[in-house]
Amino acid sequence: MYDRGMAGSTRRDGIVERLRRDGRVDVAALAAEFATSEVTVRRDLDVLADSGVLRRVRGGAISLLMRGEELPFAMRQVESVGAKERIGAMAAALLRDGEAVVVDSGTSGLAVARALAGRRLTVMPLSLHGALALSASPSIRLMLPGGTARFGEGSLVGPMAEASLAALRFDTAFLTCCGLSLDHGVTAHDVQDAAVKRAARAAASRVVLVAEGAKFARTALAVVCPARDVDVVVTDQAAPEEAVGRLRAAGVEVLRA
Repeated sequence: MYDRGMAGSTRRDGIVERLRRDGRVDVAALAAEFATSEVTVRRDLDVLADSGVLRRVRGGAISLLMRGEELPFAMRQVESVGAKERIGAMAAALLRDGEAVVVDSGTSGLAVARALAGRRLTVMPLSLHGALALSASPSIRLMLPGGTARFGEGSLVGPMAEASLAALRFDTAFLTCCGLSLDHGVTAHDVQDAAVKRAARAAASRVVLVAEGAKFARTALAVVCPARDVDVVVTDQAAPEEAVGRLRAAGVEVLRA
């Protein structure tokens, strides 16, 4: 049973998890599970329908997400906002002024980019969102890669993005992921996105992975690298103790924001 005071974003996260698991949800069952009214659940379903996550049917909804498909950027941007901000701030604190840094795409990457604004750094963001967040900071030397922008995501992918990274050497790469485990490694939903992540990792002396605790329970389609190849993982208090312990035993530094 869930708290009656549960935030709407948290409740919608739960609905999405059930859609991923079952493919269909029922309004009455969700209202009972989340200890809320059916009217509230219908509103949640309408929000998710507008985001392209589901299609409403009589008495509930069915998923429009393919197996392993990522949620739309706009929806992920309002998930775990506080945790992502804390992770971004802790990740940014690992840098020394003057470093050359590459910042991955995704909502966690955007949180890092925002935390870097105002620092004296050379930064290459791998998304349009990250570039916009850094463009107004006069102390940032902003470098832009080539590539094709993924619709809705704003991440820069393709041979030009990979070539831009291969031609440079960075002090630190901040990577993001869709899934993380010692058994399956660092994974991403999009194959092109995973290729750019691999190029960023290869171009950096130090790799810092930023990932909310929920990512530890997920595995996506494309492998970026083994988890052991990451130098530091910055996560939140929701990260499972067993998984954190296994990463540390494998030599990965794990920081919790």
